[in-house]
Amino acid sequence: MTERTGPLVELRDVKVHFPIKSGLLVDRTVGYVYAVDGVSLSINAGETYGLVGESGCGKSTLGRGLLRLVEPTDGEIVFDGTDVRALKGETMRRARRRMQMIFQDPLSSLDPRQSVESLLVEGLKAHGLAKDKAETNRRLRETLEAVGLPASALTKYPHEFSGGQRQRIGIARALVLNPDLIVADEPVSALDVSIQAQVLNLLKDLQTERGLTYLIIAHDLAVVRHISDTVGVMYLGGLVEEASSEDLYREPLHPYTRALMSAVPVPDPLVEDRRERILLAGDLPSPSNPPAGCRFHTRCPWAQPTRCGDERPALREVTAGHRVACHYAEDIEAGRIRPHEVEPELVRPVDGDLPGDPGELIPTP
Repeated sequence: MTERTGPLVELRDVKVHFPIKSGLLVDRTVGYVYAVDGVSLSINAGETYGLVGESGCGKSTLGRGLLRLVEPTDGEIVFDGTDVRALKGETMRRARRRMQMIFQDPLSSLDPRQSVESLLVEGLKAHGLAKDKAETNRRLRETLEAVGLPASALTKYPHEFSGGQRQRIGIARALVLNPDLIVADEPVSALDVSIQAQVLNLLKDLQTERGLTYLIIAHDLAVVRHISDTVGVMYLGGLVEEASSEDLYREPLHPYTRALMSAVPVPDPLVEDRRERILLAGDLPSPSNPPAGCRFHTRCPWAQPTRCGDERPALREVTAGHRVACHYAEDIEAGRIRPHEVEPELVRPVDGDLPGDPGELIPTP
């Protein structure tokens, strides 16, 4: 386990805006997709931060922005005391060794023309870590052993493996460089349930052995609860709630989080029949034209005529270690504000809406 304490990663008011272009002869910017719009969070060394939200909320874009796979528009990204956005050229390339990514689809993220050995050695060569052939071979075998694959896998190609094995190769590719931070974008969503459990347990074991820090991006609430120390909930480009995994699942405070948790089935028919379900009206608004004020107010059963529609709430600490972006979180929790029916608003598709981020939120137990 790493001896480092305190935050390894800090994001401060990070924004990622994609321009919407129009015009035949002259390329004009006619608007922006506000994929990530002012997210601040920190991840402590050796811990797992789980990020959940609907498709299109910007969680994958935030993870890619953290690694500068897409360039942030504004804000600060601090990794181990270094401003990542200030790094250029060779210094940025060297920093990438300590920040690796596991992709959602293991087959499409692995080059089918490269053997497993070639896939793993590629990163070592890029960072000048493959100078000694015997040492490199030992490192590759140890990495494969760590993810539960035999040394014979080195000579095989991605199509020769099952989906779970391919994801283990993806994990090995990230591990072989001995990183401090791994961003895992939907690491198990393409796998069946039994293989999901194996991969999640593998990630936890590797974290214990190597002191890794994870940012896990997922839409499956059960996955996030199982593996995360801290959970952040995103909605339409912003962080609306953040707390420890235990606190968030026991007592969600933001109306959006309450609605998500109410959709999680309870394996007790008596409790399931009696508990309240919160059904949200309407669709997620377009990130190219987000609502004014609180971005959730168009679908919120507790929305009030004052503040909600014209003042965007700050992410504030309501209880120790529990941050919520809601003007009336305390009143809702105390029952002083009752839910009301919401009229769904028509959301028209806009050219240039948020790219990528596939999948829907899956409320599994």
